[in-house]
Amino acid sequence: MKKTHSFHIPVMGTSFTADTPLKVAHYGIDSVISIVDDFLLEKLRKMYCEKFDIPYEEISDKLDDSRALRITSYLNLINDLAEKKFEDLKNATVEKSNDIKQYFNMLPDTSEIKKEFNSLTEKYFNLNEIKSWLKNNLSMGSIDVNIMTKINKVNYNKEGQLPGEFNDALAALRGYAKSKLSSSVVLSAGMNPRLYTYIENFDDFYPNENGEIKKKIVIKVSDYRSALIQGKFFAKKGLWVSEYRIESGLNCGGHAFATDGFLMGPILAEFSNHREELASSINEMCVNALAVKNKTVPKSKLPLKITAQGGVGTVEEHRFLMDHYNIDSVGWGTPFLLVPEATNVDDHTFEQLRVSKEEDLYLSGISPLGVPFNSIRDNSMGVKKFALALNSKPGSFCPKKLLVSNTEFTEKAICTASSRFQKLKIKELESEQLPAEEFNLRYGKIIERECLCIGLGNAAMQVHNIERGPYGDAVTICPGPNLAYFSKKMSLKEMIDHIYGRTNVISRNDRPNMFIKELGMYLDYLKSKIDETKVNMTIKQEKYLITFAKNLKDGVSYYQDLFSNLKDKFADTKSNVLNDLNESNSTLQLLNKEIENLTGASLSVKPVEV
Repeated sequence: MKKTHSFHIPVMGTSFTADTPLKVAHYGIDSVISIVDDFLLEKLRKMYCEKFDIPYEEISDKLDDSRALRITSYLNLINDLAEKKFEDLKNATVEKSNDIKQYFNMLPDTSEIKKEFNSLTEKYFNLNEIKSWLKNNLSMGSIDVNIMTKINKVNYNKEGQLPGEFNDALAALRGYAKSKLSSSVVLSAGMNPRLYTYIENFDDFYPNENGEIKKKIVIKVSDYRSALIQGKFFAKKGLWVSEYRIESGLNCGGHAFATDGFLMGPILAEFSNHREELASSINEMCVNALAVKNKTVPKSKLPLKITAQGGVGTVEEHRFLMDHYNIDSVGWGTPFLLVPEATNVDDHTFEQLRVSKEEDLYLSGISPLGVPFNSIRDNSMGVKKFALALNSKPGSFCPKKLLVSNTEFTEKAICTASSRFQKLKIKELESEQLPAEEFNLRYGKIIERECLCIGLGNAAMQVHNIERGPYGDAVTICPGPNLAYFSKKMSLKEMIDHIYGRTNVISRNDRPNMFIKELGMYLDYLKSKIDETKVNMTIKQEKYLITFAKNLKDGVSYYQDLFSNLKDKFADTKSNVLNDLNESNSTLQLLNKEIENLTGASLSVKPVEV
């Protein structure tokens, strides 16, 4: 069946979209579950089994393969419950016909099946007469999963270290692979050859003769070169990447990967210009590999999707991505945090999000992985964390150990947000006898690290009234900066109406264009990187700054040409966009002069003509 919606709900944290498919899939909406936290998924499975009177048997974390077993069991449960809701909708009685109407009311007005449904029911609404049509035309949203590829902790039992296939990322992949889902796995946060190679072991990832794949591979990318490299890596194994999901490096939620200053517009243009070339070259490579493996070779070319997400906030931006860059689906993440029908956000955090302004949403250093992380100031876990540090109890006791990665002080990796690491790091810092200002700066960076395992999972625990641990109701949340322009509680229907332009939920008139917002964030990021190098610059840092600035310069030139030559697009905001672009360009010139003074490189930037 054809895809019903032109948007999808991306993964958000570990708990905010943990059961979103159960809430939206029966309306034909695709969404993504994080399968990082098997502890959380097991608690949610227990809760849903009790709610729907389904027998529940605990999967103990003492079992060697507990992670994979828990993930499989949870995904199967969500699949069964979502399918039941969808079947109930298709078989709705007259008394429940509102569910059917809601399904079609949410579809974009351009939808062909919506037009056909309206035609069928124009004069009367007889469910019995159109039930067969409903069964043949309604489609359920995809229940996709996300794996952060680098979160691949080594695991142990009483006898010692377990084999590699029990590492976290591989176990999560196995949990998904053995589930009954027919959907996609979204691989994010960079390339992991070991994980990618492991996918070869599961038949569901290979195409049949009609090119259909039960479990599709989606890779989240931030530039075309990365997509090409990863696509070819898979193709040489007979595995097809069904979708390249382009995400803004900074104008997104969660972990932020700024790359080398590549802006979203030029990246989208490169994918659009080389889409057919990308599909054809990799398809040939994949087919050859399938033949060598004696696997089924599809009769025709395998389908390829290009999707995008990060900072989208208006119907005009949504349509522009689809029309100008030929995008198949647009991800709307952060605004859905204000839609209780779709996501899990506790009351306290919800109110923080609702009233947040630009200055409240910032790129933080709270992630134990050392990657910039989008956050909101004074989130409840942050308040709890600093209170403990002030009481000489820095760090978390680290019950889940999902983000352990540091071996600076220990043979086995530990988490930089753990009390063990932070106490050792503070002791080391104290031994250096630094001036007070430098000590306080470095001390602040140590205790800034936050227990994301607990913090990102606690919201769902609160929403579903599941017993929490010693951190109580403390929550970490990871909205993108786009949230500043959404300030009200929304129903699912209201949010979707905003996406498709049937209503407008943004009351402010000062929201910048998504591309200009991202450019501003990249300029701020570049400035912070310049400041880091003013005392002592390495050759690597010098090369990074020069490359970053050059790519930003190219991006500014691209946007200058794009917005100057657009016809009938952004008509009401075009002059503001060009003015914002000119201001950003002036800022870039000043930053380039700083880089020139530090490195001696010439980085001249021409002014933008408005």
